Amino acid sequence: MPKLLVVDDEPSILHFFRRAFPGPDVTLLTAATAADGLAAVGRERPDVVVLDINLGGESGLETFRRIHGADPRVPVIFITGHGTADTAIEAMRLGAYEYLLKPLELDQLTDLVDRAFEISRLMRVPATIPEGGEAADAADAMIGRCPAMQAVYKQVGRVAPQDVTVLVLGESGTGKELVARAIYHYSKRSGGPFLAINCAAIPENLLESELFGHEKGAFTGADRKRIGKFEQAAGGTLFLDEIGDMTPLTQTKILRVLQGQEFERVGGNEPIRADVRVVAATNRDLEKMVADGTFRGDLYYRLNVYTIRIPPLRDRGEDLPLLVNHFVRRFGRELGKEVRDVSPETMEVLCRYAWPGNVRELQSVVKQTLLESTGPVVLPEFLPAAVRKGEGGTAGEAAFDFGGLTAYVEDQLKGGSTSLYADYQRLVDRHLLAFVLRHAGGNLSRASRALGITRATLRAKLAALGLAVERPEAGSEEPG
Repeated sequence: MPKLLVVDDEPSILHFFRRAFPGPDVTLLTAATAADGLAAVGRERPDVVVLDINLGGESGLETFRRIHGADPRVPVIFITGHGTADTAIEAMRLGAYEYLLKPLELDQLTDLVDRAFEISRLMRVPATIPEGGEAADAADAMIGRCPAMQAVYKQVGRVAPQDVTVLVLGESGTGKELVARAIYHYSKRSGGPFLAINCAAIPENLLESELFGHEKGAFTGADRKRIGKFEQAAGGTLFLDEIGDMTPLTQTKILRVLQGQEFERVGGNEPIRADVRVVAATNRDLEKMVADGTFRGDLYYRLNVYTIRIPPLRDRGEDLPLLVNHFVRRFGRELGKEVRDVSPETMEVLCRYAWPGNVRELQSVVKQTLLESTGPVVLPEFLPAAVRKGEGGTAGEAAFDFGGLTAYVEDQLKGGSTSLYADYQRLVDRHLLAFVLRHAGGNLSRASRALGITRATLRAKLAALGLAVERPEAGSEEPG
């Protein structure tokens, strides 16, 4: 259960946080003075700290320096009035995670804290490589004995201590982020920040600002200066996921940073030193994209200083039982299921399946199976129908029947549709978002985590699709 420490001397602010995070998913700690806040940091080791700029005349910036000095990996979020935003911006430049202006907005606050919890987890929970590839109980252990995975472990061990750019390649769901985190944790920069950004999940017009920051007035809506991820990750590692989805303009700017180790904020002209190690990942064929002219060749060669290729699950035959048993133990504890074994018949069914979604799909299947299980042994009838039938198409496809969607596409083509992509995407989004929300019991935080998007993005998609969110009753986990 993550711990959130709020340091603020206004009772109304503390009350607001108690309403926003009523539990049981979050342990909320509060302090009214800088001294009490610093004592709580040392005693409780919170995962995220929310810090007011002015604490009865005490300097929020000095308090931040002491928190950051004790543990630079703790994300610190400043809350501030309009008149003191410059102090918060300076704190971000020194390593704070983000700042919010008062009065606080509930959706913005919970979305930001959720992201900070995830960043804190990425930095604090090591992505371990068990000796000999043996399965370990660590939640983020890299599991596998097959020769291809042994080669990955050796590559991580060789490149992690070297301060060079690394490119991680592999199909969706193979564990590219886990490899990136292992490189970080075994590197000389492990005491600094680890920040991850999904280049495909952020609109083109916002990605540049997210990476490099912007000056006040740089564009419409830029009402304050923003510190970007390259600046925030100073002294640490920046993980650029799905880099193959970057636009040509952003590719050019990333190339400049890698070449000159400097960048400028959007709308600024002051060069800023980039003391950051870059680990990039993609499920795309970058060599083909370079040949097609959709990805810059010079950027590819800059990223390709050292390449690690992760094998798909279908090519890791002997690893599947290891992974299944590992996830059964791990998710059994999380779900409170006393499952002790997987029957040989069940394992045989799992080994026959193609696993187009790779390890990520396996995790999902194990969770679903445990929820259906009614005894200490996992039997074949508890598996999802698609897995029992041995379905599973080409790599990257979801494991479900496309028949209905195919019929829809055929009907639209016969009807002369000129907006098929948008219509199809809307249809799939409506089904996916509604299903995930039902599974999450209407809890937006849980749904957004499962989808891999922010609460704000989820809300925007729901509004665009005209989908209503059923509010949980008072006292439930979703703040109203």
